[in-house]
Amino acid sequence: MERNNQYNKNLKPFANENRNAMTKAEACLWKFVLRGKKLGFTFNRQRPVLNYIADFMCKELKLIIEVDGYTHLLEDVIKNDLVRQTNLEEVVFKVIRFKDEELLKEIDRVRMVILETLEQLKANS
Repeated sequence: MERNNQYNKNLKPFANENRNAMTKAEACLWKFVLRGKKLGFTFNRQRPVLNYIADFMCKELKLIIEVDGYTHLLEDVIKNDLVRQTNLEEVVFKVIRFKDEELLKEIDRVRMVILETLEQLKANS
C-alpha cells in the first residue's frame, strides 16, 4: 500500500467499477461541484484508500466526501460507516458525508459546506 494518502492499488478494479456506475446523487456532485477544479482543488472519484473506496477525495487537503444513499440508514451499514470513518480519521483524513436527498435538492448548500471545509483545511495545513 502506498504511503502517500494510503492508496490501495488492490481495490483499483472495484473502484473502476464504482466509477462507471455512479448514483444520480454522486453524478450531480461530480458534475456540478467537484469536477475540473471548480472549487480550486482536484478531486478524485472512487479513490481506493486503506481498505475502502472513498466516493470523492481531495488528496492535497486529505478530504474525503461520502455520499450516503438509503442503504446507509440500515443499522449494520451505520456501524460499518462509523468504523470506516474512524479508520480514515486516524490517518488524518477529514470525512464529510451528505445524503442523496441533500445533493439532489440542496446542491448549493452542499457546495457551500464543501467550500467552508476546504477553507478550514487549507488554513490548517
